Amino acid sequence: MNYQWNWDLLFSEPYAGWLLAGLGWTVALSITGWFIALLLGATVGVARTSSARWVVLLSGFYVSVFRNIPLLLQMFVWFFVVPELLPAKLGLWFKRDLPNPEFWTAVLALAFYTSGRLAELFRAGLQAVPRGQRMAADATGMNPAQALRYVVMPQALRIILPPLTSEFLSIVKNSSLALTIGVLELTAQSRQIENFTFHGFEAFGAATAFYVLVAFVLNLVMVGLQRTLALPVAV
Repeated sequence: MNYQWNWDLLFSEPYAGWLLAGLGWTVALSITGWFIALLLGATVGVARTSSARWVVLLSGFYVSVFRNIPLLLQMFVWFFVVPELLPAKLGLWFKRDLPNPEFWTAVLALAFYTSGRLAELFRAGLQAVPRGQRMAADATGMNPAQALRYVVMPQALRIILPPLTSEFLSIVKNSSLALTIGVLELTAQSRQIENFTFHGFEAFGAATAFYVLVAFVLNLVMVGLQRTLALPVAV
């Protein structure tokens, strides 16, 4: 194999600009999708611990649907099917008038897929908090919503923070599937560079380095958050 390595092309235009633009879209997809998934996951996770059976069944159905259907299929459903099921004007707006429809479709797919996984994490975290904590909150006069907000949820978050970190890293990696519906994120830009230059090793090597860098930064942030939220140990 007589392959001519050329790493310099990654620092020349337009290829350097393509990679940086792709990195920007990857970060935007991941962060936006993560915050929506966190909100949905927390809501559904709380519903999974409800005393109302119909709420538990409904939230369980939500988790089963979005956690078990492959993300790639969900991307296609959100992009090709959902707009056709909406009222005509709304569907047309979703497909044509919404700014960056591919981006927002990918965000929704990532958010709903990840929220199903986060819901189970929140459920496990809430159930791991000793029942006595709820009883103590009730004894101080708190209603169930106040007990959840001020007593139970803060402890549950400390418990599930390590697996939350893993899910955050997963959504970054899963964002690469957005290329299938036309989002020019990092993997798509690397593929485009390969098509233009026939230097796939360099293009995907650079993409790999960027993914590792993003994962490293996210891990540092989450570890710092864990230390900040950690309770002091009694001596």
